[in-house]
Amino acid sequence: MYVQFNQLPDSARVWVYQASRELTDAESEQVRAGMEQSLTGWAAHGQALLASAQVVANRFVVLGVDEGFNLPSGCSIDASVRMLTTLAQQLSQSGEAINFTDRAVALVAENGAVSTIALPAVKAAVTAGQLTPDTLLYDTLVQTAGAFRTGWQVRAGDSWLKRYFTPVAA
Repeated sequence: MYVQFNQLPDSARVWVYQASRELTDAESEQVRAGMEQSLTGWAAHGQALLASAQVVANRFVVLGVDEGFNLPSGCSIDASVRMLTTLAQQLSQSGEAINFTDRAVALVAENGAVSTIALPAVKAAVTAGQLTPDTLLYDTLVQTAGAFRTGWQVRAGDSWLKRYFTPVAA
């Protein structure tokens, strides 16, 4: 069963998928509509799931499911990834290739725009001052709708990246 994202409780489980490039407004609408259609019939072991998805900043697809209604299964979660993979293939046919499951980049908010830093380049970005403890990043590891709503943009120094800012003892 599909519901609007704002109708999911704060306890709803979320997954944040990042696009490998910025989507156009038309592509974002295509993803939103495709996810709505797919989630309308999304189920786990024959039990309907209460779910939603939204596209944020033309870069992120946020999928949520109310686990208090019915629990998703491994198979239903795999099905949601297949939904996104199918949408990525459709979008790639009409334009530049896109991938929603590439976790190999950290997405950073710079001057209101979303940019990427490849994970292997994070240390060099810190050394160069491109990435500082105060740099805002999108925490794609948030687990609940409530955490997404209140804190998915975090300072790099308060995220998993904090280890890169720890002073090295001489």
